[in-house]
Amino acid sequence: MSGRAVFVAGAHTDIGKTHVACALIRAARARGLACDAFKPVMSGFTPTEAAASDAGRLLQALGRPLDEIAAVSPLRFAAPLAPPLAARREGVRLEMAMILDCCRTWLDGGGADFKLLEGAGGLMSPIAEDGAALGLPEALGLPAILVSGAYLGAISHALTAVKVMRARDIPVRALVVSEDAAPGAPDFAETLELMDRFTDGAPIVAAARGHERWADTLLDILLA
Repeated sequence: MSGRAVFVAGAHTDIGKTHVACALIRAARARGLACDAFKPVMSGFTPTEAAASDAGRLLQALGRPLDEIAAVSPLRFAAPLAPPLAARREGVRLEMAMILDCCRTWLDGGGADFKLLEGAGGLMSPIAEDGAALGLPEALGLPAILVSGAYLGAISHALTAVKVMRARDIPVRALVVSEDAAPGAPDFAETLELMDRFTDGAPIVAAARGHERWADTLLDILLA
């Protein structure tokens, strides 16, 4: 495996994993680091809207053309469902071995200094017929960052995910908490303080709305 590789996990579905990954890529490239990103499985994919897809956004952050989308996300399915269900709609039985083979080939290739491997859905979301997203960093031996929201209930989701990852010996390098823009959302500072009290040492990075300066802090943690 060339370069540092980190898994980007989510405490919940549609929580901002790609937003965090893209911000990290931009921060790393600004420091002159060669970057690469991989999202092996993607559902809800529409070719005519590829630029707005997770893989399309990763390519844009990497400064690469959209026609390289297969290199970033080789397993793409149309239905906006959990990947194994979306794959079934297209006559494909999606299995962990298939996904892990794609990941290992990507990890072993290229000369990037910094690599991000992004999961699909939440940490415990089924990513294949025989496994959840959690199985990727576990099988590949990768450290991870966990992306959480700050909505009501997010603390429980995040702390449960951290506990599960540690039980599987997956190093949690940082917990990234995205500020919630919804009216009436819990106070962001109070949410961060309460999460920090229960994470047992995992650094917390506050991903505030309106800027990406927090990505430099996260990058420093990952490169330390």
